Amino acid sequence: MSKTPIVRPVSWLNAGITLGILAIFVFAGYALNRTNGVFFGAVIYLALSQLLRRVIPRNHRKAIRHCKRQEFEQAISEFHKSAAFFRDYEWIDRYRAVTMLSAAGMWYREMAMVSLGFCYAQIGDGPNARQHYEQCLQDFPNNEMVKSALRLMDAGADRGSMG
Repeated sequence: MSKTPIVRPVSWLNAGITLGILAIFVFAGYALNRTNGVFFGAVIYLALSQLLRRVIPRNHRKAIRHCKRQEFEQAISEFHKSAAFFRDYEWIDRYRAVTMLSAAGMWYREMAMVSLGFCYAQIGDGPNARQHYEQCLQDFPNNEMVKSALRLMDAGADRGSMG
């Protein structure tokens, strides 16, 4: 098991939307086949959700695997690709409850930017870590993880100047 912290905040609104989509699949299955339709509707939803979550954020998933193995340089490359993808296709990220059937509480681009800061910090590259954290805070001003990371970096810098 990895000792690298992985945070997965949930949006209850997105969770409700994904459950609503599941209900649509189940009801459609039932309407088409009253005997096994509920089962088939649920299976189709599950298969579709797994396919969408594996295909669309593939760079993000690769990056997380690298983080879990503490391969931070490789994770950085994949998180950059993920952030670029979700910047170019913002609508996929904005409507992730429908496009990826994801209940994620953070935007994927936001997660990539936070993770870039974390990975750079893990390899000892404080300036790049700070740059990514500050960019994330500029784009997502309510991100408490980034605010905490910057406070820790500032406290470390203050402590270093005292010694």
